[in-house]
Amino acid sequence: MRPFKDLTAPACPLPIPNIDTDQLIPARFMRRPRSEGYGAFLFHDLRVEADGTKRDFPLNDPAHARCEVIVARRNFGCGSSREAAVYALADFGIRTVIAPSFGDIFASNAVKNGLLPAQVTEEDAERLLSAGAMVAERPVTVDLESQTIVAGNLVVPFTIDPVWKKQLLNGWDDIDLTFGQSVEIERFCAQDRQARPWAAPSVP
Repeated sequence: MRPFKDLTAPACPLPIPNIDTDQLIPARFMRRPRSEGYGAFLFHDLRVEADGTKRDFPLNDPAHARCEVIVARRNFGCGSSREAAVYALADFGIRTVIAPSFGDIFASNAVKNGLLPAQVTEEDAERLLSAGAMVAERPVTVDLESQTIVAGNLVVPFTIDPVWKKQLLNGWDDIDLTFGQSVEIERFCAQDRQARPWAAPSVP
C-alpha cells in the first residue's frame, strides 16, 4: 500500500449528507472483476440518467475532473459494508474524503486501501464547502502528520484514529501492523514458553 503523508490536489465539494455505499457504486457493477477498474462506476446513478445522458452533478463538472479530494457532509459511506465502494473512489483517483463523520466499516476499508477518511467538525465541513479556494479550482493541501487541511487562507484540523494514522503514514495493512510488533510478540512468546511449558504443542 502506498504511504500517505501529505497531498496537494484539486478538491470536489459534494454538499450531500448520508452518501451510502450503494450510491458510491451500485451493486450491479460489482459483478465485474476489480482488475477492470471500478472508477467509471463511482456515483454512477447520481451522475448518469437512465438514457446515458450526464446529470448536473459535481463530479461531471470538468473543473473537478482531476480531483483527488472530496469534501462532503456527515455520515459519508453509510449503508452496506461493500469494500467496492472504496475501490470505486480509489480507482477514480480519490485519495482523501473529508467529512464530519463516516460509516464505521467504510472508514476502516478506506484505510486498508490507502484512502484517508479525514474527519472534521460540521462547522469546518461547511466552511470548506463554501470556501472560495474550492470554487476557484485552487488545490487544497491535506497533511496527515499535522492533521490539517489548508484551502486558500482557511486552515482546519481533522481527526483520525491514531492506529489508522500510523498505518497510512507507513503504507501498512493489518498484517504489516502486526509485523511491526514482532519484537514484542517474540518476547511474549519466549516468556510464555517459560511460564507455561505444558501449553506448547508437542512435536512427534
